[in-house]
Amino acid sequence: MAAYTEIYLDQGTTFNKVITVRDANTNALMNVSGYTVTGQIRKSFYSSNASGNLTCTVTDAGNGEITLTMTAANTSNIKDGKYLFDVKAVDANNVTSRILEGIMIITPQVTR
Repeated sequence: MAAYTEIYLDQGTTFNKVITVRDANTNALMNVSGYTVTGQIRKSFYSSNASGNLTCTVTDAGNGEITLTMTAANTSNIKDGKYLFDVKAVDANNVTSRILEGIMIITPQVTR
């Protein structure tokens, strides 16, 4: 089962969040060497189009560290409000796991 979190993202700013993946059985850090990681933001579970794509980069594979980012230009294009998101990882054997999920709250920008 994926970890759950709520994230606040300021519209029109650069988003950068480091997450650490842990093994579901032992709670030990999970080695994510060779994993491909993707993430999306959607208004609801049933939205046919993503409201935004998270750029997911494995930054310290041996310690399970993944960095999620979005540019300020990309966050400017997302309407303020409450969204759902998840992050999935695919290993070298093509096994897909959801590693993080939750609510993302986009707070509106004033300065444009």
